[in-house]
Amino acid sequence: MINTSASLSFPVQGDKVNSPFFNEYLLKLLAERDSLGLSDMIHEIDAMLLAVDPGKAIEYIEELCLMSPYNYLVTLESESHWTHVLRIDMNSPDLLIREVKDDNIKGIFRSLNEAFPIGSSKPHSRYIGEILRVSNLHEVVALQQHRGFRFFSPDDVRKLELPGNIAIIKPSPYTHNIVAYLEREPDARRIYTLGVSSIRSDAKLACELAKQQQLALGIAELILPVDHLATRIYSQNREMAILEWLSLSSYYYWGSFDILDQNSSTNVTKSIHYSDELRSPAKVFTANNTPYFVNHFTLHPSPTENFVRNYGPRLHHMALAVKDGDQQGVENIEFVVDAIRGQGKSFLLDVVGSKDEGLKQIFSSASEHSSLIIEYVQRFGGFQGFFTKDNVAQLTHAAGVEEALLLMQSEAQKAMQL
Repeated sequence: MINTSASLSFPVQGDKVNSPFFNEYLLKLLAERDSLGLSDMIHEIDAMLLAVDPGKAIEYIEELCLMSPYNYLVTLESESHWTHVLRIDMNSPDLLIREVKDDNIKGIFRSLNEAFPIGSSKPHSRYIGEILRVSNLHEVVALQQHRGFRFFSPDDVRKLELPGNIAIIKPSPYTHNIVAYLEREPDARRIYTLGVSSIRSDAKLACELAKQQQLALGIAELILPVDHLATRIYSQNREMAILEWLSLSSYYYWGSFDILDQNSSTNVTKSIHYSDELRSPAKVFTANNTPYFVNHFTLHPSPTENFVRNYGPRLHHMALAVKDGDQQGVENIEFVVDAIRGQGKSFLLDVVGSKDEGLKQIFSSASEHSSLIIEYVQRFGGFQGFFTKDNVAQLTHAAGVEEALLLMQSEAQKAMQL
């Protein structure tokens, strides 16, 4: 058992000045969470759930099997959806790719896309949220309901065609993501009670071909599991989103850094149970420092707020760790990126950072299937951070340039349809 001060025992990093409200309720919420036993009952991120448009899942599975350590495992078929399960191993989160069969199907997750200009261009495609492993589902749900969180009813879960053995909190007003709980002992198999289970030959073949490419390129052992998940939110929701996630998880507040060059801040939370992010990825929240409607006065760059206005609050990128080391003098991250670029995958910029600074990073272009960016990050010599300020500024700027182009393309397509 952890003691009642465990969640408050970690030093806070960073230079971002938080409000008195945030500082007060950070202490209150984490102390309450520990005292209720929630911090002890809620464990790692067991799975991540996302959705793609109809007919896009197999191509996305092939992309992920090339660019990540994930392997296709099985497909769960319900009345109007396929849910494809990808897995690395039982020490890393699963990835559940939800694919609607009929483009005309409406639903709550589609509605989260339709109010935003680029989001609406792929109405079913979005990151949905995380499933957290818990040791006592009934008690966790009862305690969280008492704290004011609202869950989908079992009937709602059936209608949404989501696994019946998870309890799902309704989408956050701050991030538009869900948090769900799955009861499982550490050594038990992950099971998602949903529909008919089968191994689809097209998904299996797509992944096998991608894995053969990985081996031929010499990168199969260099790409490691998910390091962190980065969500972009409106400036005014930064503190609320962090406090909400900390209330729902067993994560602690690692700290926040101002990235003044890009008028934004990067805010990091980490698991109290696992110091290794590959066991339970860090959760990062990025927000503008000022809202969009004052930018014409300040003329500050605003790529983070622009992303949220174009896509809605949502996950921006999934970062994968790269094994420390080199291949005949070429650092592993450079080797991996060159190999994947050679297979036709594009990146937003060259690798940024250096061994002297402690890490190197790069963003891929946004996937045409999920709109998610893949980040690769290589840490040198046990470096503990997630970025340097210069790295983040360059990555944020590059993503903003691509998003501006995508907005122009989206608006042009809509004009042609009129």
